[in-house]
Amino acid sequence: MAFLLFLFFWHSICYLYSKNYATMTTTDHILLVEDDLNLSTVLADYLQSKNFVVDIASNGKDAWELLSKRHYDILLTDIVMPQMNGWQLIKMVRESNSVIPIIVVSAKTDREDIIRGYQLGCDDYLTKPFSMDILICKIDAVLRRCRLGDRACEMVFDLNGVCFDAVRQTLGKRRLSSRENELLLMLCQNMDKTVERNRILMTLWGSDTYFNSRSLSVYINHLRNYIGKDNVVKIISVHGKGYKMVKMIE
Repeated sequence: MAFLLFLFFWHSICYLYSKNYATMTTTDHILLVEDDLNLSTVLADYLQSKNFVVDIASNGKDAWELLSKRHYDILLTDIVMPQMNGWQLIKMVRESNSVIPIIVVSAKTDREDIIRGYQLGCDDYLTKPFSMDILICKIDAVLRRCRLGDRACEMVFDLNGVCFDAVRQTLGKRRLSSRENELLLMLCQNMDKTVERNRILMTLWGSDTYFNSRSLSVYINHLRNYIGKDNVVKIISVHGKGYKMVKMIE
């Protein structure tokens, strides 16, 4: 009950946030599979407030039908559900040779259940109750790993003559640190979209402390200098929100 009250509290916050961050970050499409209507509604609202597109299925059977008709960037699934449980769904998805990233979100916390999830092919396992911020971090991390592994061709960006290669961690002739590389990649993958400051901090630093926030500002300044002040591609600050990579009109 306490967990549901916490989620409903988040639901109210997310409604307000969605007003302010409607143009934010990403258009990744999530399939959320959860038989608890209240929980699925709250989760979907929260994810939508982060600008994900979300479809909901209440069981594995309905989820499988949606997966056969539409493209999804990531699958979030519970385990204990009617008609077809999460184990069966994951098994069918992987047997179909689908490489869609899968995160299990379940109250099943036994070591054997977690191991079974990974053995069947899930990419991450999150136990209930959980922090919404941790869920977003796991989604970002799984999507980033998949894109690094399966879409290397999309890891090279032309910043108006300055080549950013996220695989080699280079910007022009400069070798980037891992943190600089991850930050620049996050901005390039969301070109012309505002990436929320808190989301960057939680994804790359793991917390949004004052010290980490100051560190982020320093890294942004480094990247701006590396790209070049005269370059039409710029990292701009969006007041009260975050940062955006844009190409200014020449």
